[in-house]
Amino acid sequence: MDPVVLEAFAQTILQVVVLTLLVFGLLGLLIPIFPGLTVMWIGTLIYAIVQASIGAMTWVDWLLFVLITILMIAGNIGDNIIIAKHVRDKNVPWSSIIWAFIAGVGVSLVMTPIIGMLAAPAGLYFAEWRRLKDKAQAFANTKAWMTGWGWSVAAKIGIGIVMIVFWGLWAWL
Repeated sequence: MDPVVLEAFAQTILQVVVLTLLVFGLLGLLIPIFPGLTVMWIGTLIYAIVQASIGAMTWVDWLLFVLITILMIAGNIGDNIIIAKHVRDKNVPWSSIIWAFIAGVGVSLVMTPIIGMLAAPAGLYFAEWRRLKDKAQAFANTKAWMTGWGWSVAAKIGIGIVMIVFWGLWAWL
């Protein structure tokens, strides 16, 4: 078989695998516990390792990989900041927010991430109900959590799309 054809075939397979990881990670962002941005970054890391091993990485390619890495880190940290900010705007104390995070992570480890997704706002609701002795205010504060979660998902999806665009520029230009 012609080496040029074999190399083109291998590059195509690599690009299909990486693009599949990128799309899988992007769709996974809808599941709160799933590390979608990290999965996307791992796909680009695999691509960078393969490209570097064959001497095909230019300074622009490395720059795009660094930008993708920065986006992944910012997105993974930023989602918790967005949720906490929405709840803190309602003057919810950090102790209630921490209870919500503990409930979400703890239940996700024992059960499924979907149940953990429900446990986090439930944890906040019960912490606030206990603190305030007011169901309506506890519900309003929980609603702020859910609004923050919605905005964090939207932000992570936006970041994920930018990561795919950067990888597309890297892979196809």
